[in-house]
Amino acid sequence: MRWLHRFAWCVAASTLLLIAAGGMVTSTNSGLSVPDWPNTYGRFMFSFPMKDMVGGILYEHGHRMIASTVGFLTIILAVWLWKVDPRRWMRRLGAVALAAVIVQGVLGGITVLYFLPAPVSVAHAGLAEIFFCLTVAIAVFTSPRWINAPAVPAGDGTLRALAGVTTSLVFVQILLGATMRHTGAGLAIPDFPLAFGRLVPHVWNMGVAIHYAHRVGAVIVSLLVLALAGHVVYHHRGRRELTRPAALLLLLVAAQVTLGAFVILSGKQPIINTAHVANGALVLVTSLVLTLHAARASA
Repeated sequence: MRWLHRFAWCVAASTLLLIAAGGMVTSTNSGLSVPDWPNTYGRFMFSFPMKDMVGGILYEHGHRMIASTVGFLTIILAVWLWKVDPRRWMRRLGAVALAAVIVQGVLGGITVLYFLPAPVSVAHAGLAEIFFCLTVAIAVFTSPRWINAPAVPAGDGTLRALAGVTTSLVFVQILLGATMRHTGAGLAIPDFPLAFGRLVPHVWNMGVAIHYAHRVGAVIVSLLVLALAGHVVYHHRGRRELTRPAALLLLLVAAQVTLGAFVILSGKQPIINTAHVANGALVLVTSLVLTLHAARASA
């Protein structure tokens, strides 16, 4: 099981790389640089010449190659779980992860064939985050520490509820961010931290509403993370499986707010924008890990 656990983390790390690559595609407006799918300019994906991978083609075709690799790794992970893990629910979780990555590939193809429709693109981004959560959950559940850990007394319903709400709202915040990116609302409010020089915008349209909702969501998530981390430190200071992700979550949220500010101030510089996307995914899975450990007391 130890090697399975390590392989699961490898799949999770590869998924983070895939999310970053997808963020770079969006940040550089390269989504239609390769206009056909599943081929690349009529060629089988892995036979496309490296010398032709330039500009937007590099980002879009590279994203497809990473996605194919992640899909292959997920097949191995699902089969490995089915072969060696005695827990039926874990084998099913591997099958769910495999189904998710297949649907994700199809959604990616649809976004290209139908010229990047915003609803499909947002669904593609959201499912990527769900798949990342699945791979991280599998890595946690196959950990020797998780399997061999002694039972933890139940009783902190507040922690379980607060962690669950935080993770859920982080996911909603990521969906808002994806909606903002795929509807071109990333600079609908061009200044920061104010909005058109005010606390509340005096100019409203759909883009401004989406952008402002994302900013409000960032404030809410930040406050929830502060409350969650404070609760862990005050009530569970001796439990490293809770204090470590709580501390990491604080650092990641601080970085995320900083990156969000620089996305606007830099005019959506692609590398900064991509880092914002990738760090947001890390915020989500870190909150998820904390939630899983918090929920284990009631298992």
